[in-house]
Amino acid sequence: MTSAPLRTRLAPTPSGLLHPGNGLSFIMTWAVARAKNGHVVLRIDDLDKARTRKPFVEDIFRTLEWLGLDYDEGPTGADHFFSHWSQHTRLDYYQHFLQQLRQQGQLFACTCSRKQIQALSPDGSYPGTCLTRELGFDAPQTAWRILPPEPGQSVEVNKWREGQQTATLQEIDAFVVRQKNGFPAYQLASLADDEHFRINFIVRGADLWASTLSQLYLAGLLGVARFQHSVFWHHELLKGTDGEKLSKSKGAGSLQAWREAGASPAVLFRKASVALGLAERAENPEELVEMLVKSTRLS
Repeated sequence: MTSAPLRTRLAPTPSGLLHPGNGLSFIMTWAVARAKNGHVVLRIDDLDKARTRKPFVEDIFRTLEWLGLDYDEGPTGADHFFSHWSQHTRLDYYQHFLQQLRQQGQLFACTCSRKQIQALSPDGSYPGTCLTRELGFDAPQTAWRILPPEPGQSVEVNKWREGQQTATLQEIDAFVVRQKNGFPAYQLASLADDEHFRINFIVRGADLWASTLSQLYLAGLLGVARFQHSVFWHHELLKGTDGEKLSKSKGAGSLQAWREAGASPAVLFRKASVALGLAERAENPEELVEMLVKSTRLS
C-alpha cells in the first residue's frame, strides 16, 4: 500500500440503475478505505449526457444509504451533483490534458465509425485505418486517438497485496481520448479525475485491467506521477447463475428492485468478506471494517 494517506473513490456511471456488482465494488472499496483510515470521494461519471438521467443519479445516493456507506467528499444529492460536481463542470481541465497530448505529437485524427472498425476488426480493436492519413484534428466528426505503444513496451503496476509487477501494453491499441462530439473519452477523463481528486488507491473489476494499462500509458505520456504510483486492486466479478458478470449491459437485476422487495444488503457484505479473503462473513459495514482491521489482509 502507498505510504501516503489512502484516497480512493466510488465512481459509478448514471446510465442505468445500479446492479449487485456495483454494490459489491462499493462495499469493498469503502471497507478498505475505512479500515486504513482513508478518504473516500464520491465521483459520478456523467460525460455521456445522452444516457445520463436524474433518476439514475438519485439511485446512486439511495443505494449508498441502503448499503450504509458514507463518503468524505462529493455531492450531497442529485441537484448538488449536477450544479457543482458533474464532469461537465471540469471540461476545461480535461482540455488541458488533451492539448498537452496534441502538442507533444502523441495523437492522430480519426474519422472511422464503429461499424467500419467492426467490419475490419471483429474483436473491436482499432485496425489502424487512419494512423498514417494525417487528417486534420479540427474537422467535424473527428475523434482523437492516442498513438499506440511500441511493441514490447511495458508499465509498472502496483497491485494491492501483490506488489509491483511489470505488465506489457500489448492489450491496448490506439484508443480514443477525444470523441467525435468534442468531449473527452473515458480513459482520459478517468485519469484526469483521479489526478484532480488526488486518488492513490483504485478498486476495479477484473474486466477493467486493460483500462488500467491504458491509463497508466497515458499517465506516462502526461507525466502524471501520482497515478503511476497508485495502488490497484482488480477484484473478481460478481457473476450470475449463468456464469456471466452482473452488469447493466447484461441486463442484471437492479439494487432498486432489491430495496423495493425489502431485501437486506447482507448478502453483498458476505460476498465482500469472501472477496477480501476474510475467514468470517460480515453482515453489515461495521462488521466488515472490524474484521478487516483485525485481519492480516490489509498489507
